[in-house]
Amino acid sequence: MALRFQFQFHSHTSRRTSLVLYSGSILAFREAIFNGGTANAFDFGVTAPDQTVEEAEGVIKGHAQSLLRVKDLLEPETLKDAQKALRKSSSYLKQDLYTIIQAKPGSARPQLRKLYSILFNSVTRLDYAARDKDMTRVRECYDNIVLALDEILSRL
Repeated sequence: MALRFQFQFHSHTSRRTSLVLYSGSILAFREAIFNGGTANAFDFGVTAPDQTVEEAEGVIKGHAQSLLRVKDLLEPETLKDAQKALRKSSSYLKQDLYTIIQAKPGSARPQLRKLYSILFNSVTRLDYAARDKDMTRVRECYDNIVLALDEILSRL
């Protein structure tokens, strides 16, 4: 009987040890992958590593126009399509703007980053307003996007 108890104790100890080691490795993996940070408008870490400034400048107006064409979909019956188009076009534009802002001299970056933040916060708010089917907020957010985009493009 004593031998059996000893075996059970050893079995529980091994399970506990395994559980602790497994938990530690999961936490370390999570930390390595996600870095524990949060995304925000100033997270300039999303860029196409092979995109040059010249390439970004060459396509930014087209991507800006794609974002503005979302206006045609801002009707109650097509808001889902508007959200999809908004997400797609804004991701390309975000990539282009990041590349261009990083190439600007340090003195010009703070104002461009502020406008970048205003633009993409408005995009996010438009997405939420479309999800909530709040047409007043949808129009307001779209107008903010147009203003911010015009301001950014005039400074580039």
